[in-house]
Amino acid sequence: MFLNPYIPVVHPKDGILFHIILRWLQPVGENLPAIYPILAFLFIMIQAFWLNGMMNTQRMMTRSTFLPAMSFILVTSLFPEWNYFSAPLLVNFALLFMLNLSFKIYHQTAGKSAIFNMGLAIGIASFLFFPSVAFFLLAFFALMIMRPFRFNEWLICLLGITAPFYFYIIYLVVAGNWDPQRLLPYVNIKLPSLIQSIWIAGSTLLLVIPFLVGGYFVQDNLRRMLIQVRKGWSVILIYLLVALLIPFVNNANTFENWVIATLPIAAFHSCTYFYPLDKLFPLVLFWITTAFIISFQYLGPGW
Repeated sequence: MFLNPYIPVVHPKDGILFHIILRWLQPVGENLPAIYPILAFLFIMIQAFWLNGMMNTQRMMTRSTFLPAMSFILVTSLFPEWNYFSAPLLVNFALLFMLNLSFKIYHQTAGKSAIFNMGLAIGIASFLFFPSVAFFLLAFFALMIMRPFRFNEWLICLLGITAPFYFYIIYLVVAGNWDPQRLLPYVNIKLPSLIQSIWIAGSTLLLVIPFLVGGYFVQDNLRRMLIQVRKGWSVILIYLLVALLIPFVNNANTFENWVIATLPIAAFHSCTYFYPLDKLFPLVLFWITTAFIISFQYLGPGW
């Protein structure tokens, strides 16, 4: 990723905020193209440790561990597009923020500010990558799972989602640039046409098998978990389901958009390395994955 820097380009699905960020970075990027992979690498590391800290704080596993961070770094290394500086990679920050708040509202008697901020994170994320507005489903499911139904809290969440759009409309009207198309970009849903190769098949296999094994261990240990931890895993699973649908909206026929799904996948992968009593399987899995990633990076066509 550093030897052959990927220069990000604007896609129709990218929001106005990401356009502004790219214009701001363009003068530096023309003279130093490596700035894009450097930023992508830093963002991946920050997200890895943020995910790790959140899972340890919320006691998603029986003891503190660095396995969620390790799993996230491994998962994002399986596809070259997941190491690009892109709008979906930036959206991960907003989704981590929202996921962290959704865990905390279980313990809060008055969580209106946190609920509003959950919606606000989704609204801001849609200005980076418009299809991520679909994560309003995750916010509402999180409220349904974590708290008793209160209609006013759902309205507060909806206000948070729409707040960035409200202020953007005011800006467009004041600036004399009002156009509904600028507020709601073109939306197209279709199946992506992805290039097939043995390397992609290998990456997919190393993505799916640890996820299924991790899902088994989560289910197997569910009865021994605290009630808020069980609810937390339910929220993570819904997060994954929503994230897997996002790339079908205004898809770019690459795996770039699927980086949004790496956070929940890494959470399940970490259980594959954590729970087995016989540590031979996770050790073999780790070294096979590492060897494959290095081979893909230096011998595969994608990098």
